[in-house]
Amino acid sequence: MKIIGFETFLVAPRWMFLRIDTDEGVSGWGEPIVEGRAETVRACVTTLLERLTGTDPGTIEDHWQTMSKGGFYRGGPVLSSAVAGIDQALWDIKGKALGVPVYDLLGGPVRDRVRMYTWIHGDSAAELADDAAAKAAAGYTAVKFTPSRQLPHLPSADAVRGIAERVAAVREAVGHAVDIAIDCHGRFSTAASRRILPVLEPYLPLFAEEPVLPEYARDLGRVAAGTTIPIATGERLFSRWDFRDVLGTGIAVAQPDLSHAGGISEVRRIAAMAEAHDVAVAPHCPLGPITLAASLHVDVATPNFLIQEQSLGEGYAGGGPPEYLLDPAVFAMTDGHIPRPTGPGLGIEVDETAVRRAAELGHAWRNEVWRHRDGAFAEW
Repeated sequence: MKIIGFETFLVAPRWMFLRIDTDEGVSGWGEPIVEGRAETVRACVTTLLERLTGTDPGTIEDHWQTMSKGGFYRGGPVLSSAVAGIDQALWDIKGKALGVPVYDLLGGPVRDRVRMYTWIHGDSAAELADDAAAKAAAGYTAVKFTPSRQLPHLPSADAVRGIAERVAAVREAVGHAVDIAIDCHGRFSTAASRRILPVLEPYLPLFAEEPVLPEYARDLGRVAAGTTIPIATGERLFSRWDFRDVLGTGIAVAQPDLSHAGGISEVRRIAAMAEAHDVAVAPHCPLGPITLAASLHVDVATPNFLIQEQSLGEGYAGGGPPEYLLDPAVFAMTDGHIPRPTGPGLGIEVDETAVRRAAELGHAWRNEVWRHRDGAFAEW
């Protein structure tokens, strides 16, 4: 079997899909994307696949090593995301060619279903509480939200009180049978994290995500030591070497993204490293159905898996995105869990007609740029 071609598709709301074709009629799908930098990743995918065209798609590890290291300059979100989407597609091809799910190629399943969580939205405590109650009624046993917008380096007492009030409202709305997770989104400084997180401890969050920016990962030990809330991080870490420097800081949850951190191949290695540090894995996934499918296969085969993020139907800038699958029921949830997929490869069938129709419109999604009251740049 040889790789003979590929196509990329920019599709709403902010995703990019990749199809790799072979001379035996087996095609694989991946999702290489950096949100807001889709065009740049697309160019990188094209460069990488120039070298892979004509080769055996089954030598996945050799391809991963060559793509990641063969250009002399290494690392960064654009390269690792391009590699990630190609890696997903190669695993999809291999599973389809052999007639088995990808997790069978990773050592087989260690669980029968995958626990899921989703986001809740709202600026006020009441809005967050209402959405949390709705998501719990829809069957989710865990939800996540950001309890603040932009914050100064040292937030005021009023700002801290407002964060606590929003977290308290969500906890009251869902009770203690539903877990709540706090996404700090890198908006807290180290000092702010040490001030705010202890105030939130009575509400027993499942974890506090990305309390500080990845640039300050060396300070995660101080943050973790200052609170009983488990600390999670990793959506902006792109390799096992990035994670190597944070796994020993006292974090409780690693959050590699299957479309950013080198794909299935690299996230499996990151998960194994995390297990050696008694750290659980909860893959980051605010993306599309291909990334979610790839995540589920890693989840099913990973002993230290905790919970899986998903955002299908959430939409961006109002309105839910199409799912681009012939059978969206593959992601149907029961009791807050998705059963392990059983189809070959990634276990999904992409609706190529819908994808091509959406790609005619494409997208040029960009994240917001926030400003503090004095006009200075603020973390989004």
